Amino acid sequence: MYHPAGSGHGHPDSLWAAFFLEDRVARLLVIDNYDSFTYNIVQMFMQYDLDIHVHRNDKITLDQAKAYNPDYILISPGPRNPARAGISKPLIKAHYKKIPILGVCLGMQCINEVFGGKTVRSENPVHGKTSMVFHTGEHLFSNIRSPFTAARYHSLLCELSTTTDGGNPLGITAQTEDGIPMGISHRTCPLHGVQFHPESFLTESGYDLVENFLALGPLASVKRDEHTGINKPVFRGVPAGASAETAEACY
Repeated sequence: MYHPAGSGHGHPDSLWAAFFLEDRVARLLVIDNYDSFTYNIVQMFMQYDLDIHVHRNDKITLDQAKAYNPDYILISPGPRNPARAGISKPLIKAHYKKIPILGVCLGMQCINEVFGGKTVRSENPVHGKTSMVFHTGEHLFSNIRSPFTAARYHSLLCELSTTTDGGNPLGITAQTEDGIPMGISHRTCPLHGVQFHPESFLTESGYDLVENFLALGPLASVKRDEHTGINKPVFRGVPAGASAETAEACY
């Protein structure tokens, strides 16, 4: 919808704008950390009534992200570490208080570092293996059985910041049997991360987790179309090593 600049309060244009904004499709901004799993996760969100924009972590600015006015933000996995995740951490800092944000794998590590945590190398890297995940039943894990099976693909782990005054606003909401953090959440803001991959066919209740995340925003009672995707996302970037056909399809 075209909304002319400078239309004042009470102007017919502003009234029409208010009407259409109430009914607009919810917007999901996806930050792609150059990972092959990103588009699998995007396909999950395509099952819902969302306007999805995907941007590489070095191909969008904070101002551009703000202008998109997202209702949700997803920080994708990635093959590197939070120091090389481009806009991911600054975007979390800028929006975590008001916009629901989900970080997956590297995305969770970025959330942890924003609040003073460390990313450390695991003594036992796991790639394509499953673990039983035990959780608190809160936030992303509402109405999901504990433990459940989840797929892991990571060689780095989160070490949460510890302070003598208990000042870290993040808490662990899920972990493996041997205590490796698999989920973290902000205590008062809609900011959540998971170390495992909800999009994997090896993970139980992946769509339940996604719907719990979407419930934090305008899609409070959403259920997916189990047969076909509803929307085609707008991709701003091409997967590494993509064919010419794939590259063309991304725009």
